[in-house]
Amino acid sequence: MSNEEEDKRPPLLVLVGPTAVGKTALSLKLAKALNAEIISGDSMQVYRGMDIGTAKLRPEEMEGVPHHLIDIRDPEHPFSVSEFQSLCTDAIKEIHSRGRLPFIVGGTGLYVESVCYGFRFQDFGADEAYRAEMRAYAVEKGAQALHGKLAEVDPVTAAKLHPNDEGRIIRALEVFKLTGKPLSEAQSQSRGEEKKSPYKLCLIGLTMERDELYRRIDARVDLMLEAGLVEEVRGLLDAGVPRGSVSMRGLGYKEIAAYLAGETSYEDAVTILKRDTRHFAKRQLSWFRHMQGLEWAEVGDDAKNSALFERICAIIAGKFQIDIEYICS
Repeated sequence: MSNEEEDKRPPLLVLVGPTAVGKTALSLKLAKALNAEIISGDSMQVYRGMDIGTAKLRPEEMEGVPHHLIDIRDPEHPFSVSEFQSLCTDAIKEIHSRGRLPFIVGGTGLYVESVCYGFRFQDFGADEAYRAEMRAYAVEKGAQALHGKLAEVDPVTAAKLHPNDEGRIIRALEVFKLTGKPLSEAQSQSRGEEKKSPYKLCLIGLTMERDELYRRIDARVDLMLEAGLVEEVRGLLDAGVPRGSVSMRGLGYKEIAAYLAGETSYEDAVTILKRDTRHFAKRQLSWFRHMQGLEWAEVGDDAKNSALFERICAIIAGKFQIDIEYICS
C-alpha cells in the first residue's frame, strides 16, 4: 500500500490491556481530548443486566462521552466475534460520518483484532449431535479432560483457552471434526499471511508491574462483591438465564453461580474468581504481545501516569499527524 493510499484510510484509535490495568479512566480522558466516541471491545459488556461483573460504566460515569456496543444483547442469547466485527465496523462508519474519532477500548483480543485487520470468518457448519456428545463428555470426565482432547488436535487454540471455557473448546473440537483441520490453522488461513488494516491504526497497550496488577484484580473483585455481584447473578438465574449460556460462563458469573447452587462455599468461590481473573489477565497480555503494531505504555503511580498521558498523546499525534499541543491541552 502506497503512502498516498495509506493516508486516505480512516483513523481508528485502539486501547487494549489486561483487566484492572486502568483502561476505563484513561479512555475517558483521551476521548474528551480527541473528540472521540468509545466502542466497547469487551465480549461481556454487550449483555444487558450484567453490569457489576463486567465493570460496566453507568451512564452518569461516562462523562458525556458516547459509548457503543454496550447493553445490546439479552444474556440468554449468545454473541459471537463475527457479530461484534459487523456491528463494530458499522459503528466506526457512523462515528466517522459525524466527524469524530472512533476509539475501541477493551480487553477481548480476538474481538478487537478482528476489526482492526478485517478477519474473514468462515462458516464451518455445525454438528449438534457432536456438541451434545462433547458436553456429556465434559460432565463425565471433567473440564481438564475436554481441554486435553483439544490440546491433542489443536494445541495452539488449546493454549489460548481456559479449561473452563467449555463452549469455545467444544466449538474448536467441532471445527476439527467437520474440516479435519485445527481451528487455529483455519483462522490463520482466513486472516492471510500478512495482516492489513482498512484503517489508519493507532494501537496502544497498557501494562503494569505484575504484583500491582494482581493486587488491583483482587481489589476489583472485592469491590464487585460489595457492589452486589452475588445479587446480580442470583437475579439473572431467577430470570431464567441458563447457567450453561455463553454469558453465564463469564468470569464472576460462573463462580458465583456455582456458590448459589451449593457446589462451593462463598469463600472458595471468591478465591477461585480472583485466581481465574489473574490467569485471564495473563492470557490477555499474551494475546496482546502478538498484536502487530502495538505500542506499549506502562501504568504507574500518579506522577508516572501524568507522563503516561503525555506519552500516549505523542504516539497518537505521530500516527494521526495531529497537533500534540491541542490533544494534550
